[in-house]
Amino acid sequence: MRKCFVAGNWKMNGTIDESVALAKGVVAGLTGSEKADVAVCPPFLAIPAVRDVLAGTAVRLGAQDVFYEGNGAFTGEISTDMLRDAGVSFALVGHSERRHVIGETDAIVRRKLDALIAAGMDVILCVGEKIEEREAGKTEAVLDTQTRAGLTGLTREQLAKVTIAYEPVWAIGTGKVATTEQAQAAHKFIRDLVASMFDQAAADALRIQYGGSVKADNAAELMAQPDVDGALVGGAALKADSFLGIIAGAR
Repeated sequence: MRKCFVAGNWKMNGTIDESVALAKGVVAGLTGSEKADVAVCPPFLAIPAVRDVLAGTAVRLGAQDVFYEGNGAFTGEISTDMLRDAGVSFALVGHSERRHVIGETDAIVRRKLDALIAAGMDVILCVGEKIEEREAGKTEAVLDTQTRAGLTGLTREQLAKVTIAYEPVWAIGTGKVATTEQAQAAHKFIRDLVASMFDQAAADALRIQYGGSVKADNAAELMAQPDVDGALVGGAALKADSFLGIIAGAR
């Protein structure tokens, strides 16, 4: 399976000009020999400008979030129709900051996932435990709940539109990184769970990315794990060189 690297978490950072410069740096730094899929998720206001930078390249354009209604009186929200019109082909749902800062529930995350699939778009479903949950031995219980909430009832064809990103909340922006053993164990748990929900072939075809303080110096070891299929990169994606370094390091 080709690895997939997503600069998926520029967060609420960057002007339009800064986002364009970052996208240009990523495009310019790719050599074509990476044998990996690459995507970026800029802030909403920068999407049209970044789309123009990516035109004609293999780098995909994604969004950091979406709303679950197609239109209506939902001031401040962004619909799948708006994103598709802007050239976006996928979006993140359930990012830890949406869950734990904004307060989104599993039910809301699922409605967003369903809206994206109904619109013919791809989805990165983010799951992961907080530090107190890991310390209490609840990591697998959290992953079970969040993964089942996101995937139960999907067809195999719909599942093919989904990538799962395991992002231990305690490792996001903290400088802490799950050990390769911890990352692999969580990814294998998710894959085994998906196999029990669907079948082994569907689980084997599912991409499961790792997100949590990924850097160039730890990318190779993380990506060498059998169930780690790429990275959802946060702070290290704010500079093209560091994001490219992760891709190169993983290779």
